[in-house]
Amino acid sequence: MADLASPFGLSGHHALITGGGSGIGLAAARCMRDAGAAVTIVGSDAAKLSRAKAELGDVSAVAFDVTAVDAAEDFAARVADRHGPVSVLVNNAGNTVKKPLDAMTPADFQSVLDVHVSGAFALTRAFLPQIAAQDAGSVLFTASMASFLGIPEIAGYSAAKAALVGLTRSLATELAPRGVRVNAVAPGWIDTPLFRSASAKDPARVDRINRRIPMGRFGTPEEIGLAMVYLASPAAAYVTGQVLAVDGGALHAF
Repeated sequence: MADLASPFGLSGHHALITGGGSGIGLAAARCMRDAGAAVTIVGSDAAKLSRAKAELGDVSAVAFDVTAVDAAEDFAARVADRHGPVSVLVNNAGNTVKKPLDAMTPADFQSVLDVHVSGAFALTRAFLPQIAAQDAGSVLFTASMASFLGIPEIAGYSAAKAALVGLTRSLATELAPRGVRVNAVAPGWIDTPLFRSASAKDPARVDRINRRIPMGRFGTPEEIGLAMVYLASPAAAYVTGQVLAVDGGALHAF
């Protein structure tokens, strides 16, 4: 039976978080560190990663572009050699292209799938031997409200996030016999640098969105990080194949 004094503890785990230099990834790193995990943050922007490491303190930081799918296995081996085997993988790296369909090029569309889907697939495959060899290993994906809602002008992002829901459910079934749990968190509108950048040119849209959230506010990156801690922890030992919406009730209010 789990220790009920600390059912959310991650002591003994090594969590690797992509997109760990800012936003949800940075918050997840902070939350998992505070829950007792050893943490490695990953990102393609070395300067941003360095600032995040300085802010977080006792974490490791490794620069890697998740779209370099052919290098994923070498990267996984390098991480294990330098920082120890990974037991919790958080596939959080993301990007977006906001354009109407007739302005969105195939390259625009593919660039989003390359990060969210192909990168997450390649890293999950590469780190799987490490995760399966650990006690209570798990994989997390960052999905989105856009996995379920028809939001205009983000066709690539919506397609990618919907794909992650399918990947979560398929891998959860496949990997359960190997002792690996697979889940996703679907954030609603969260106050992150990515959201601010996408919304900067349309403040009226921000007001409209806020009025559609039953709880009346945007979420914080830390609230997503805490949900990830739960899904990686002993408290969720019998939870797999789930997509946890953390959205202030927005998904069910439409």
